[in-house]
Amino acid sequence: MTEIEFKSTLQMLIPMVIQVIIDKRNVSVIEAVKLLYISGLYKKLEIEKTKLWHLSPLALYEILDIELTTGKLVFPTEA
Repeated sequence: MTEIEFKSTLQMLIPMVIQVIIDKRNVSVIEAVKLLYISGLYKKLEIEKTKLWHLSPLALYEILDIELTTGKLVFPTEA
């Protein structure tokens, strides 16, 4: 995947993850953006070779939820 393709993928994926955060946590857009962008998940998602970009928005939210609850990043076996 080229850098441009990766950036494009993230540009499509991130708003979907933010929407799941809003729906699941009943928070504002601003709060959802903050929760995602300060997370360890986002830092890993920004790295193409982690292949986290291939997970669904809901799967990414579930990883984020575990991180917010426990402070630990727990990735699915296939990630």
